[in-house]
Amino acid sequence: MPQPTQNKWPIRWDQLLRYRYIEIIVLWEGRLTTRHLCDTFGIGRQQASKDINKYIREIGPDNLEYDKHLKGYKPTTDFVPQLTQGLADEYLNLMARNNELSNVFESLSLNVANVESLSIPVRDVRPEVLRPIMQAARQRRRLDVNYVSVANPDYEGRIIVPHTLVHTGLRWHVRAWCEKNLEYRDFVLSRFRDIPDIMDESEHSVEGDTAWNTRVTICLVPDARLSKDQQRVIERDYGMEDGVLRVTTRAKLVHYALKLLQIDLQLAPMEPTAQQITVQNRAELEPWLFG
Repeated sequence: MPQPTQNKWPIRWDQLLRYRYIEIIVLWEGRLTTRHLCDTFGIGRQQASKDINKYIREIGPDNLEYDKHLKGYKPTTDFVPQLTQGLADEYLNLMARNNELSNVFESLSLNVANVESLSIPVRDVRPEVLRPIMQAARQRRRLDVNYVSVANPDYEGRIIVPHTLVHTGLRWHVRAWCEKNLEYRDFVLSRFRDIPDIMDESEHSVEGDTAWNTRVTICLVPDARLSKDQQRVIERDYGMEDGVLRVTTRAKLVHYALKLLQIDLQLAPMEPTAQQITVQNRAELEPWLFG
């Protein structure tokens, strides 16, 4: 990570968080205002303005420029991250944790001893691709995109109306209305090619996505083939109540939730000590499973 171009280092912790936030928002959303900082950190407009100006003056002199049309700052063509790595995961993880400020900057390297955490491979998502997707999602606009898939590896143009970014635990995708298939579908972020073109507004929105708005509860129980003592261990591991762990999620995310728990209902049951838990209400979940 490049060292900042200022005399005093290290930067005070609270300032460092705000400077990192400035870099992440302006790079991946394409627009930064004092309101972003005020709402996230609970500071006044004067302090927010001071932070932005100090970032421009001491951290990234050539990174931000004010745009009168946007009524905010945008990244310059010479933007170079100074306090972040410029990775999509930094922005996406920030969005995933925006309800818990203490965890917002979890990706910041703290060099904590005696703790090790596995990380998944970083997917290739460029700012120029993600920015219009986010803008279209917030403004309910149609988006002309080029998309590839395993089934169709050649570029395929299509028009979508995105409404929500989703992290499945392994990768990020965007939930969107697809005008080609006339239904809501999931589009993996790393499979977009070229820069999406923002178009006019659409009548399709998150409110029309039935599978997204339907709530389903997954009931998990210890594998019945385990002994009673083993089942009690599993119950304690998962914090089960009355022998059941209830996980409520959106219907369209049921498959991803089961995959994250390493439960594959399409395969024959593994040894009971391998998976340890099973789904109690499989029939109820069947309409929402893939395959």
